[in-house]
Amino acid sequence: MTSDLQTARPEALNPRDEHLEKRRRVMALLDAENLGAVALTSQPALAWYLGGARTHVNLAAPPIVAAVVSRGGDRVHVTSNEAHRLGAEELPAWAELVEHPWHASVVAAAEAEALSAGGASEVSLEAGLRAARQQLTPAEVGRYRELGADVARLLTRTLAAASPDLSEFELAARVTAGIVELGAEPTVVLVGGASRVSDRHPLPTTAPLGDRAMVVVCARRHGLILNATRWVRFGARGPEERDADRRILGVEAAYLAASRPGATLAGAFAAGTAAYALNGFRADEWTRHHQGGVAGYAGRDPRAAPGVDVALGSNVAFAWNPTGPGCKVEDTILSTNAGFEVLSADPTWPAVTVHVAGQALARPDVLEL
Repeated sequence: MTSDLQTARPEALNPRDEHLEKRRRVMALLDAENLGAVALTSQPALAWYLGGARTHVNLAAPPIVAAVVSRGGDRVHVTSNEAHRLGAEELPAWAELVEHPWHASVVAAAEAEALSAGGASEVSLEAGLRAARQQLTPAEVGRYRELGADVARLLTRTLAAASPDLSEFELAARVTAGIVELGAEPTVVLVGGASRVSDRHPLPTTAPLGDRAMVVVCARRHGLILNATRWVRFGARGPEERDADRRILGVEAAYLAASRPGATLAGAFAAGTAAYALNGFRADEWTRHHQGGVAGYAGRDPRAAPGVDVALGSNVAFAWNPTGPGCKVEDTILSTNAGFEVLSADPTWPAVTVHVAGQALARPDVLEL
């Protein structure tokens, strides 16, 4: 598969340049806090700084890698039983590896090194590190575009082949297998059929899909998480369904319009939650499900909520997911100075044009079979 980046911006693929930019951002944070080093120990921070490396064996366990970014350079702590594989397959060429016995804590070793260099743990710099990784580099945008296109095509192909008698588990299995075939990790796969349309987070069951089904995926590749939701309808929708599907797009448009460079996450959250009533939903509908937020190296980085605020720059990905009774919309969308780009789009999926901040944006409709 060939990405836009490979043909349009080959210079952005230089991993050394990408690393130097990320190191510059961390150094600026250390300067601002008057620190000598920081120990990176979480999956989002490590995947970001190490160029998308897979830093786990067990998806449900902490990373098996820790890194120290200091004024003297970068050192990556690993256990000896994983060192060869990580060095050969995952970690960037610039990484200086420090090996430890398999039973030792690489996190403790990295934090001790950072402390000895006049530094701190990642937790104490969480907000600053999140801000450092918010603005995606050109190489990251390219990787995100490719992942988005791959996942969107997978959803189109898989849902177009579904049938009403298929169980939620069976459809989830097909989607999960497809994500793995893409070289990605399915961090979330939700499927809800007609009997469970009121569930906002429908873990799949043995229930048949029935006449309408929702699929939600979060797929991670190169550390970046792609979020998308799609609906399939077996038979034509009635006017009430169609109306709700259109109105929820109006709520998403309000979130997006307020997610421009120079805005704030709190401002976008306020605009989106206020849009429920303006689009014919209950004013408190937003309290029934989380609304999304900044996308990237975590499910949301951060998730928008009352009292959560960060400044928003350019080249920031968002995955807003407003929901109402029986309706939901979600895509991973890049906000740049030039406008919006839907990363998780497949041109063959049915779409509705929505105007957002003066831009005509194709948003997903329900696939009617």
